[in-house]
Amino acid sequence: ARIYISFAFDPDRAGYLERLEHEAARLIKGKDVPYRAISYIWGSNSLPGTMIANSYTDRAMMFVVQGGSGKSRQWVTEERNVYEDYKKAFGEEPTMISGVAIMTDTDNTRESAVAWYGDIVFRNK
Repeated sequence: ARIYISFAFDPDRAGYLERLEHEAARLIKGKDVPYRAISYIWGSNSLPGTMIANSYTDRAMMFVVQGGSGKSRQWVTEERNVYEDYKKAFGEEPTMISGVAIMTDTDNTRESAVAWYGDIVFRNK
């Protein structure tokens, strides 16, 4: 189980090379691409509380919120401070959230999985 939160690109914060990379990615994809992303995952082989670098990009970090199979087949509610998690992951203030995505996959482990998702709510604290 995985919930992605993407953050908008802000050219005023980006260096020259980052702006060039972003523009190239936008031209290739045909749409704007996120500046950074964090994801909250249920990692079958990772301990909760672990922050894992994304193996494909340094612009995304993963937070393990559940691990193993101990709570499988149970409804689990999670609450996160997205603002603080972003600062922990990237060491800077976050830009505006540009998207939220949910997914379940096992392509890296070749296992099978089923996940159910409920309401995703953002609140000011």
